[in-house]
Amino acid sequence: MDVARTSGLKIHLDGARVFNAAAAWSVDVKKFTATVDSVQFCLSKGLGAPVGSLLCGSSDFIARARHWRKRLGGGLRQAGVIAAAGLIALKDMTGRLAEDHENADRLSAILRSGGLTVEEVSRPTNMVYVRLGLSGPDAAELSRRCAARGVLFGAVSERRFRLVTHFGVTSADVDRAGKVIMEEMKAS
Repeated sequence: MDVARTSGLKIHLDGARVFNAAAAWSVDVKKFTATVDSVQFCLSKGLGAPVGSLLCGSSDFIARARHWRKRLGGGLRQAGVIAAAGLIALKDMTGRLAEDHENADRLSAILRSGGLTVEEVSRPTNMVYVRLGLSGPDAAELSRRCAARGVLFGAVSERRFRLVTHFGVTSADVDRAGKVIMEEMKAS
């Protein structure tokens, strides 16, 4: 960041999951983003709104962004209902993100105890990445089998998949997901 600043450049944070990151570091999101000039974050990922993202920055920056959004045909009429969901996301959902992180940690432990390789990260959030060995189903096949049993996740590559915990996923759901994944791994 120092190089950007000394070169007169602005710094933008594409913070799709910035609230999860701030929660993982136990830092208020305002402090977490204080060193950047602008930030974009998603209301529909960890915060549970049906749709929406916000762009934050100086009033001049936002005025320019609005100008270009209109010139490029962007906009949404009668967005009050969506805005209401966004307000609930910001007011009520940010404080519960630690629960998602705890559920992800619980899921990681279940999968590790079953012999799967869960990738270690320095600050775990609500995402769990698993690497599969060379034997057994590949990630796409495992995903298909688990989906047939109501456990949904996506393959990232042939031998790697990602699980995400979020609002509405309980610890009982996590236990069930871990059980289904392990049963399908052993079924091959």
